[in-house]
Amino acid sequence: MGSAPYPAGEWREKGRGGLQELGCMPWKVNKQKGGGGEGVGAERRQSRDVQQQQQDLSSSSSSLTPPAAPRPSLAPPAIYHEKQRRELCALHALNNVFQDGTAFSRDALQEIYQRLSPSTMVTPHKKSMLGNGNYDVNVIMAALQTRGFEAVWWDKRRDVGSIELSNVEGFILNVPSNLRWGPLRLPLKRQHWIGVREVGGVYYNLDSKLRSPQPIGSPDELRKFLRQQLRGKNCELLLVVSEEVEAHQTWRSDG
Repeated sequence: MGSAPYPAGEWREKGRGGLQELGCMPWKVNKQKGGGGEGVGAERRQSRDVQQQQQDLSSSSSSLTPPAAPRPSLAPPAIYHEKQRRELCALHALNNVFQDGTAFSRDALQEIYQRLSPSTMVTPHKKSMLGNGNYDVNVIMAALQTRGFEAVWWDKRRDVGSIELSNVEGFILNVPSNLRWGPLRLPLKRQHWIGVREVGGVYYNLDSKLRSPQPIGSPDELRKFLRQQLRGKNCELLLVVSEEVEAHQTWRSDG
């Protein structure tokens, strides 16, 4: 004989307790509960692991990314500026215009001077006989020719606006300058050679008596500077141009 089944009402009253009393554990329900809870927790942990891996990859890739190249500095260009020694301003003006300290030497200018001067002790430039400088325009012109350049004497009756600046290597001015004896300035004047040229898009006064190059500025400011200098007494201007420019007269912009 089998056991009699519970009436429907009693089954409902006993519910899960009845199952436990019968030794029937609701393992499926507990498995689903436990399994569902474990699945949610694992899923959350897996999501956190994925996020952590993404962050690690992101930080790793950013660390592997090469740093951005530094921006170029806007430092001014290097300018060669030869300072005054003895009375060698002609030498300094030439080297400053060519931006090269080896362009000309005192010995080279002295050799040119000796070649141009008459073979006599009577000379208007006695100091030049000793190689101390004070060279005149003839020495400058001859020195330029040894490098394939010419010195064009500028007629002060013409305006400097007619100079084709792009075809001019540089400028050499001959201006009155006070004589010095050490730190003392003497009440005497002597002609002095000054180099002027463009470096890095800016024109500079490269007077060897200056402590450092003095910026003049743009082409318009250069013309203003030259006009002011030429208004002075006993001031002359030489254009330093290549032999080809001189041959075709292309240092002039007015034909």
